[in-house]
Amino acid sequence: QVQLVESGGGLVQAGASLRLSCAASGGTFSSRAMGWFRQAPGKEREFVAAISRSGHTTYYTDSTKGRFTISRVNALNTLYLQMNSLKPEDTAVYYCAATSPTYSGHYSYTQSDYDYWGQGTQVTVSS
Repeated sequence: QVQLVESGGGLVQAGASLRLSCAASGGTFSSRAMGWFRQAPGKEREFVAAISRSGHTTYYTDSTKGRFTISRVNALNTLYLQMNSLKPEDTAVYYCAATSPTYSGHYSYTQSDYDYWGQGTQVTVSS
């Protein structure tokens, strides 16, 4: 069983930066594609960014491309999301997610491809 624990959220002003972390335990971190999703109040959970097992391939939703960077350090079993130039519309609970080792793709922006989810960390951006 994989456990994912996010950290690094907080309250910041527009234009600021935050770095989220997701610590994984149980299972083999390097065998799983990983992703970040977010859910704003009153909205559906949406894709933010994804990364392949090796970290060489990344994918972003259009609204975060150029501002957010997803990365991973497999030796530390940790996933990161560097968020720059934050906007009020980035306010949400951010979740990390992991696929099964048997997932056939390199990365995914589809929630149903992920088998494990963290509890989320709140990011609030004030204007």
